[in-house]
Amino acid sequence: MIAVDGIIGLIFLVLRVLALAGAVFAIVHAVRQRPDAFTAVNKLTKPIWLGILVVSGLVLLAFGPVQMLGIIAVVAVCVYLVDVRPRVDDIQRGPRW
Repeated sequence: MIAVDGIIGLIFLVLRVLALAGAVFAIVHAVRQRPDAFTAVNKLTKPIWLGILVVSGLVLLAFGPVQMLGIIAVVAVCVYLVDVRPRVDDIQRGPRW
């Protein structure tokens, strides 16, 4: 259990929950996608992205998002959510018109 000591503790708790929620969302999204969609948009393969996201989630769980490893994990999750996820979704959806 994480103790919340004052406003700073509450802020760290909110950051940890948001980072873990983002990591879980990214992992679930990556699991549900077709493997060929990743290579079709010239990104790393699905197993590599799943490995990166799972390790990031474990790092966030163990260290939190404000430690050095936690910051690296947050960046990895953000790269997936901002760069890889939209392109994979677009390639599977097809042209929008």
